[in-house]
Amino acid sequence: MIHVVFVCLGNICRSPMAEAVFRHLVKERGYEKKIKVDSAGTSNWHINKRPHIGTLDKLEKYNISSENMYARQFRKEDGKAFDYIVAMDQSNYDNIVSVLDPDDCSHVFKLLDLTEVENKDVPDPYYTGDFEETYQLVLDGSERLLAKIIKEHQL
Repeated sequence: MIHVVFVCLGNICRSPMAEAVFRHLVKERGYEKKIKVDSAGTSNWHINKRPHIGTLDKLEKYNISSENMYARQFRKEDGKAFDYIVAMDQSNYDNIVSVLDPDDCSHVFKLLDLTEVENKDVPDPYYTGDFEETYQLVLDGSERLLAKIIKEHQL
């Protein structure tokens, strides 16, 4: 089983959107028995809360399930539990590597590092209000991440 976790600050906007979108792509392409998807936040602000209404509305618009999604905090143990630790922006990346053992940092990267966009940080719609922009960036990054995993693991 390949384990992927998406990480943002509060785990209510970007990372749960990425979790849901990526899980949808994984299921749509028949890899749900090979790839497990999760999300987390570097802060403890929203633990056990559902995703932000803007995220939920966007997922509903695109017929993507948000079932059983609740915020949790990223933990040191996640460094060993996940094969791909995907940060939404540089601040999240920095927070992740500060929590992990140095040996567990090699599989941490930013989602948009896989894309052609110039700014490699997924904007936080909690502050920008632009959930569509975030959705489009997350979709692009998620499609590229799935292609990367398929290639690396010869699925």
